[in-house]
Amino acid sequence: MVCCVVTTVVAAVVVLILTVKFIYHYQSGRCTSKTRLVGKTAIVTGASAGIGKETARDLAQRGARVILACRNVEKAERVAEDIKKTTGNTDVVVREVDTSDLTSVRKFAEDILRTETALHILVNNAGMSGMKKRKLTADGLEVTMATNHFGHFLLTNMLLGLLKTSAPSRVVNVSSVAHHFCSSLDVDDLNFEKNPFPKSLIVYGHSKLANILFTKELSEKLRGTDVTANSVHPGAVYTEIMWKGETNLIKSIFALLVWLMGKDEKLGAQTSIYLAVSEEVNNVTGKYYVDCKDTKVSAAAKDAGLAKKLWEASEQLVKLRPEERHY
Repeated sequence: MVCCVVTTVVAAVVVLILTVKFIYHYQSGRCTSKTRLVGKTAIVTGASAGIGKETARDLAQRGARVILACRNVEKAERVAEDIKKTTGNTDVVVREVDTSDLTSVRKFAEDILRTETALHILVNNAGMSGMKKRKLTADGLEVTMATNHFGHFLLTNMLLGLLKTSAPSRVVNVSSVAHHFCSSLDVDDLNFEKNPFPKSLIVYGHSKLANILFTKELSEKLRGTDVTANSVHPGAVYTEIMWKGETNLIKSIFALLVWLMGKDEKLGAQTSIYLAVSEEVNNVTGKYYVDCKDTKVSAAAKDAGLAKKLWEASEQLVKLRPEERHY
């Protein structure tokens, strides 16, 4: 009798999981654009795994010159070779960058400006989950904020001049629905020096809120340049980021559920690809997309004043130099 009950419960759970997965996958957005990118150049940060890898693969399939901007060069080289084989596009290269290290970001950007004559797509995808304890980088920045926000803020600013001269061009910032977990952002304490260090998911949420606010202010600064900037929530996607940073029981359970019911990397990359190539968003800027649809953000993410203050604070914290400003 007990065995029958257990079997019934297990069967019910399996059916529930499969049903949720089917519905979630069915309603997930997909990029149907046939845009070709021959003669175009794209950079994808964090392209050695996950949705960054699949975004890079799609752009390469369309004929673009694709630069995989990654911290782990050896791993990225293996991915680059795989992309070349699966797409037939040999113009896929690897460049080293660690978005948590401002020196690395500057070196990468300077190399791009020295070697590339154009840049049409910049996908700021690299990221990590939040830490349980406050940890600072060599630049004195909280590591989650540095990896997810400050590094991309500096990189984008340094490449804006090239993006402008290559216009029409696009910036895509990978954010998250986790930005809803934060009702505000203290721009005077972005490294959590004054306030108690929050839970890891909240730290992550702060960095993702920063991504959207950065996108909002960037789009304002780029008005009239034919360079657009939009942000994206890729969905619940099972990737390596699930195990980056520090893990705990709740995070492990969440990772298991996403593995069972979430999107795979290719499906998770669809909205990033859509914003990078689709004709439907040719003149769209400053928006937040989920499943290839313009979607509402939190009240804090709508705050234009907060976005401007975040930009100013970020400039100070990354020590943005006059020659690195292109707006």
